Amino acid sequence: MTTVLGQNQYGKAEVRLVRVVRDTPRHSIRDLNVSIALSGELEATHLTGSNAQVLPTDTAKNTVYAFARDRGVGEPEDFAIELAGHFVTSQPTIHRARVRVEEYLWDRIEVTGAAADAPAHSFVRSGTEVRTCEILFDGTAHQAVSGLKELTVLNSTGSEFHGFVEDRYTTLRPATDRILATRVDARWRHAWTGGDDRPDFAASYAAAQRHLLEAFATTHSLSLQQTLYAMGRSVIRNLPGVDEIRLSLPNKHHFLVDLEPFGLENPGEVFHAADRPYGLIEGTVLREGAAQLLPTD
Repeated sequence: MTTVLGQNQYGKAEVRLVRVVRDTPRHSIRDLNVSIALSGELEATHLTGSNAQVLPTDTAKNTVYAFARDRGVGEPEDFAIELAGHFVTSQPTIHRARVRVEEYLWDRIEVTGAAADAPAHSFVRSGTEVRTCEILFDGTAHQAVSGLKELTVLNSTGSEFHGFVEDRYTTLRPATDRILATRVDARWRHAWTGGDDRPDFAASYAAAQRHLLEAFATTHSLSLQQTLYAMGRSVIRNLPGVDEIRLSLPNKHHFLVDLEPFGLENPGEVFHAADRPYGLIEGTVLREGAAQLLPTD
């Protein structure tokens, strides 16, 4: 039986980096998790074990730290673009680089009162939300994907679910007023593919997050699918530099607790929050005429 080598890549995964900026007494930090995948002329290392064309993954790790010190970090997309460009242009055997970044957000602890003049160098983790990005570079064009994950939201009313298909195994009762809760995982693809008109990634991230949250809050939902589309549509309509957004919304079910055995009424006030199993709603919203490029898994 004859075999051939298919698509392959290698790199360093989950390089943890915390960059502290100490230019003034009011410090700032960027807390990143960086993963690098490289592909190109790498057949020999698979077929013969020769490493003559292999840049060690340890070198990739060191490059992350060196770039953070030498060039700073800035927005995670900008940092990833610099890293991807470096690997493709500095290594003749590397033709394509993918850099993924997760950023863990911190809020400054603001001190008031008598200690208000204390140095501003204390921080607290900002909820569970994680900012993400992925940069692909093949030496010619970039694909820039920004995103967020683990952004948990809840509407205590304004959600219904009824009129669904029922068969012999259906036990779910129709609901005209229910809690709707989900953990938003979203990725949006910028139309930019290179050149001097690089997006303002900080501004676009803030705007995308705002439009996702506003659409969730203002949509009277008849299904989580309807809410997903409304959230994606709001981002596409309001951010002309974004061509595609993919959303993954697990339905974090809240079930009304039966309190009748205790002689108590429960007028939609006490719920059991179940963590599994859960419905998982996923979908992509595109600008008309744009190609769907984000993977579906």
